[in-house]
Amino acid sequence: MDDSKIGQHISRQFNTELEDLRNKVLVMGGLVEQQLVLAIQAITTNEVEVAERVIRQDSQINAMEVEIDRECTQIIALRQPTAFDLRLLLTIIKIISELEIAGDHAARIAKMAIKLSYTEAGHDQYHELMHMADVVKAMLHGALDAFARMSIDGITVITGMDEKVDQEYASIVRQVITHMMEDPRNITRTLHVLWAVRALERIGDHACYLCEHLIFMVKGEAVRHLSQQELEEKLNT
Repeated sequence: MDDSKIGQHISRQFNTELEDLRNKVLVMGGLVEQQLVLAIQAITTNEVEVAERVIRQDSQINAMEVEIDRECTQIIALRQPTAFDLRLLLTIIKIISELEIAGDHAARIAKMAIKLSYTEAGHDQYHELMHMADVVKAMLHGALDAFARMSIDGITVITGMDEKVDQEYASIVRQVITHMMEDPRNITRTLHVLWAVRALERIGDHACYLCEHLIFMVKGEAVRHLSQQELEEKLNT
């Protein structure tokens, strides 16, 4: 963490409050990462118990979002922060929202895993889905690591990975639709796979949003609607 950003306040209690919030965000992010790993494990191995665990733990992520949001709101009201401190608090509120939604998508993947466990096994072994999941996991982990370091160095590498995720998503969609057309008995299974892959693609999007929020925190500039090329040019100037 950049100590020049946090830890320079007259009030030691304020420093403690900000550091505590930062740590809670990282704990929440770690839990979402775990949910994603377990959801992918469940869908690729037909482990219903693992999927059910992901679904149960989603409420924990929701509770953490509520708690962290409440603490941020209280600090803003009582401390009336400015400059970087205010951007940090606003960014945390946005980040926990993105993480909560990512957790919801992980739970959705787990629910599809349960449904898929009741269908006839497909010929595919989810190789493409697992590769796509590896990219998404790397994006999410990279974004959380950047927040932990409070640095946007290399952030465009993470956002640039989203194009790869989109390509993988389109490829998988084409494959499963082909399977569905070849044999109507594959329709139910195909729809479950499509929902799971779509949820995975959305987690990648929210990892990108995390990066965009971090850029706002560090530079004080909104970059949400910039293309990848525009983003790279802006950060390199």
